[in-house]
Amino acid sequence: KQWYQRRVRGRRWSLGLEDLDRHLIKAVLAEFLGTFLLILFCVGSANSRVLAALGSEFAPLYYLVISLAFGLGIGTIVHICSTASGGNVNPAVSIALLLDARISVIRALLYIIFQFAGGFAGAGVLYGLGNHQNITVDIAGANSYDPDMLNGAQAFFLEAFGTMFLVLTILASIQEKRKDTKSYMTPLAIGISILIMHIFLIPYTNCAINPVRGTVWNIITGIATDQFWVFLFGPIVGGIVAVPMFNIIFA
Repeated sequence: KQWYQRRVRGRRWSLGLEDLDRHLIKAVLAEFLGTFLLILFCVGSANSRVLAALGSEFAPLYYLVISLAFGLGIGTIVHICSTASGGNVNPAVSIALLLDARISVIRALLYIIFQFAGGFAGAGVLYGLGNHQNITVDIAGANSYDPDMLNGAQAFFLEAFGTMFLVLTILASIQEKRKDTKSYMTPLAIGISILIMHIFLIPYTNCAINPVRGTVWNIITGIATDQFWVFLFGPIVGGIVAVPMFNIIFA
C-alpha cells in the first residue's frame, strides 16, 4: 500500500465524509444528467431508422455515424459536466478514479447510483419518444455479440480492453504534469478514444465500455440476455486493470 501511495503522488484514499455538502448534490445531479444525455442522444443515434435510411449496403457508414455520435457526444457531455462533477458518466471510470485515490468512496458510490438512475431515465425517454414499442424489426442500439463469432470470454476481454484504453486516456489527460493543458483537451482526448473504440468494437460487441450503456437499454427494451454480465463487469475489470498499469508504466 505504501508503495502504491508513492506512485499516486501522495494521494490518500478517503471515505469522503468531508464531501457531504451542497457541492456533492450538484455533482451527483451532473452525473445523472450527463448519463441521461449519453443514453438519450448517443444510444439514440444507433437506432434502426438510421440504417433503414442509409440502406444495408452502407452498413460501414452506419458504424462510422454511430462512432462519431458517441465520440463527439460523450466528449461534449464530459466538457459540460467537468466543472460540477468531473464528468465521469461511467461507473467503470468512477471505480478507476476511486482506486487512483482521486475521488472518495462516498462520492464514487453516489456517482454510480446516479449514473445508473440517469441511464434508466434516458433509456425510458428514448424508448417512449422513439415509439420503439411499435417497431417490428429488431431494436438497434443494444449491446450483444454473435455466439458464432465470439464466445463469452472473448467478448468480455474486448469490453475490458476497450475500457482499459478509455481509462488510460483519462488518467493521462488529468495527471498533474499536464495541469496547464487547455480545458477542452481532456474531453477531446476522451471523445477521440471513445470514437476509436467504437470503430473497433461495434462489429464485435456493439461497444459498451460503460456498464450503464451496456445494460440499461437492453433492460428497458426487454432484450437483456445471459450476455448481460459481459457488458456489466467487462468494463469494470478493464477500468480496474488500467489504474496500476498507468501508475507503473506511464505515470
